[in-house]
Amino acid sequence: MQKRNTQQRRRAIIECLNEQGEVLVDELARQFSTSEVTIRKDLGELENNGLLLRKFGGAVLLPKDASELSNEKLSSRKIAIAQAAANLIKDHNRIIIDSGSTTSALLPLLKSKLGLVVMTNSLQVSNYLLEQENEPKVLMTGGSWDTQSHSFQGKMAEMVLRSYNFDQAFLGAAGLDLEHGTTTFNELTQLSKVMAEVSQQVIVMAESEKLQRKIPNVELPWQAISILVTDDLISAEAKKLIEQQGVEVICAVTL
Repeated sequence: MQKRNTQQRRRAIIECLNEQGEVLVDELARQFSTSEVTIRKDLGELENNGLLLRKFGGAVLLPKDASELSNEKLSSRKIAIAQAAANLIKDHNRIIIDSGSTTSALLPLLKSKLGLVVMTNSLQVSNYLLEQENEPKVLMTGGSWDTQSHSFQGKMAEMVLRSYNFDQAFLGAAGLDLEHGTTTFNELTQLSKVMAEVSQQVIVMAESEKLQRKIPNVELPWQAISILVTDDLISAEAKKLIEQQGVEVICAVTL
């Protein structure tokens, strides 16, 4: 009976969301005569199944452009990369999570980690973590909002980062250059460099197809990177060349 009630409630939540475009945790708790903790669990499971997008205090419909552009194969790569990266995180680690879709794929996998301290420059990341029952300690860089990267950047963010030290930094990349390192279209690369400087281990999460992208701005040289977590479609030659730069390469298995 309990399982059936849970399924019925979750179907009803999706119906409400389709009608209203947005739902709030406290309102759903009243509507279904249950606790806010239970509703958060419902929203978490529905998000994991790709049925909605959580936000602080509730959930919204998935953006149409995101669903139209989504690619099942690409999504499976991101998930596999995130799972491999999450295996590197231990309880009570102090970590940085940079803004970006691949690094954000880590978030649902942090629910089982205890005592985490997470610094981020992303409102999406911070809002998600603040809803979690394992209650990680969340730190924000602050700084100037950059509309291109949808994240905080600038001198204030750099100053905040330099006030701490971290076990690990999880960073994305718009492109990968076999000779030089990670690359980006965004000329604001300084914050990523500071994230790397204040972390004992720097983990870049990027799909192997990003080796095909020719992007002018070098973000992080290979010498600043500890581990590249990518997918198993990377060529043996490319993997060897990156490893020769002193970088450990983890190839996540995609289905």
